[in-house]
Amino acid sequence: MRITAAQSFHADGGWRPFSFLKLSTDEGLVGWSEYALGLWAPALPQVIEALAAQIKGWDPRAFARIAAALHAQTRFTPAGLAAQAIAAIENACVDIAAKAAGVPVCALFGGPFRDELELYWSHCGSFRPRDPEIFGELLGLPPLTSANDFEALGREVVRRGYRAAKINPILFAGGAGRLLNPGFAPGLDHGRRLTPETLAAIAEQAEAFVRGLDSRAEAMLDLNFGFTPSGFAQIARTLHHLPFKWLEIDSPDATAIAAIRQTTSIPIASCESIYGRRGLTPFLSEKAVDYAVIDVVWNGIAESVRMADIAETAEVNVAPHNFYGPLADLMAAHFCAAFPNFEIMEHEGDDVPWKGSLLNTPPAIARGIMRVPTAPGWGADVDENAVAAHPWHPR
Repeated sequence: MRITAAQSFHADGGWRPFSFLKLSTDEGLVGWSEYALGLWAPALPQVIEALAAQIKGWDPRAFARIAAALHAQTRFTPAGLAAQAIAAIENACVDIAAKAAGVPVCALFGGPFRDELELYWSHCGSFRPRDPEIFGELLGLPPLTSANDFEALGREVVRRGYRAAKINPILFAGGAGRLLNPGFAPGLDHGRRLTPETLAAIAEQAEAFVRGLDSRAEAMLDLNFGFTPSGFAQIARTLHHLPFKWLEIDSPDATAIAAIRQTTSIPIASCESIYGRRGLTPFLSEKAVDYAVIDVVWNGIAESVRMADIAETAEVNVAPHNFYGPLADLMAAHFCAAFPNFEIMEHEGDDVPWKGSLLNTPPAIARGIMRVPTAPGWGADVDENAVAAHPWHPR
């Protein structure tokens, strides 16, 4: 079996595109993966195309060899676009390998360890202020116009059956809300300063959300790369009285995050933008995290499983980074089923109504629980006609 072609497809995901890679073979088997085309990776399709050309004619079932060869070729420019492109290629090869063997992807890695996965609602309400035409007009969801609305949002989480949900800090001014997470909101303060006004707003939102959950679901707060380590520490001190499942913070400095963890009773999650075992190891050796967040789309599932395995040696549970489309939901599910130290799976609770229809078999999700697919490969293929019916137009 040989790889004959690689092609990208992009569907409308509302506030972001859903991007898919299709690898074709001379035996008719097709492999799919999803990748993330965003502000942080505007030229990713071109990098994927260039690297996929290098492995045309290779056997996709040797996905570890293909990934190793491409990583060796890009060793001068590790991580970033190169790593994400390699992950997209590898993940599509893994789909082919599992289909050729007639097994679900998780079986290639010794799974499934579990048949069902608990989900948490990620970016809970976060994009409603930024994109009211999508979340209000298209989806008919209630708006967020002030911190008081977070209490109603918490009640919405409980009604929809989620047992955990994650919010992001939003600044409200004149009825408009501004998300404070880099990557989703360009034009933020380059110094990542935490002002008294911002700290007070974060605390007010967090307290309202916890009230709305009413102990029936767990709250998480994602600060991303939004502040300096001193700002993160100040926020953790301010919120120490709230029963958070975790506070999610990002920094390339494992020592800085470890220092924050030592000063707070709130569990710390991090590492969603870390690449590979070498990137993860300092966070484990420094005891910087209670939960390691690993991105299958950026690392490839084989390396992601290896990262989860070394996290287990440090007694750290793992959650996938997964704010993507329908195929990425399946990819994350197979990842979560392939190692023992699983905590919870990220999932977008607010999404376009045609998301599931982009696959020939949509993910089995209900009331905050997802079933691990059992069909060969990821468990579904991308429906090219459905993608064509919902083309992505950059906003």
